[in-house]
Amino acid sequence: MKLLHIDASILGGNSVSRQLSAAAVERLRKTAPNLDVTYRDLSAAPLSHLSGEHLAAAHGATPESEAVRDDIAASTAALEEFLAADTVVIGAPMYNFTIPSQLKAWIDRILVAGKTFKYSEKGVEGLAGGKRVIVTIARGGFYGAGMPAAAGEHLETYLRWVFGFIGITNPEIIIAEGIQVSPEQREKSVAEALQAAGTLKAAAGLQAA
Repeated sequence: MKLLHIDASILGGNSVSRQLSAAAVERLRKTAPNLDVTYRDLSAAPLSHLSGEHLAAAHGATPESEAVRDDIAASTAALEEFLAADTVVIGAPMYNFTIPSQLKAWIDRILVAGKTFKYSEKGVEGLAGGKRVIVTIARGGFYGAGMPAAAGEHLETYLRWVFGFIGITNPEIIIAEGIQVSPEQREKSVAEALQAAGTLKAAAGLQAA
């Protein structure tokens, strides 16, 4: 079994989403001691954002820039990591109501026609439906259903749509929110989210610890 662990927060050791994603991976390691884990830190080693050269290369042109050639190789590696993974764990903090741009750059590398989705007479068909995706989210305020700021939530809803588009219709979401409201709220929210991460079910076919 292969697991891909992605972190996107720019806060390093102060990041709640990183703390939660690490807890989720640790829990899954306990359920499957031989789990093969690949880690990608999108803050420490970001992928560049798409450019005209990237799109031209995708249609067969030879990239003129060595930097773009290197980045295309990194893009291929990121896609191959995702395709090889049985489970994907993503630490996703909310920045200005949505995902970090570093995470968006990674998503641009895995949403590839013919690899993770395809167009057909029936519309779009996701090709990655056999994967398990777990997303650990940290939000400074309260953006859940029924909250006054719910309309400003463009992180969880976006990721649910993205993964549904490629066939992963039921991602598992763990959220710590209100972490900037007060120290007490941060402690409470993080503790609840860590508890949820610590009780994740084992992957199908594996015995939970």
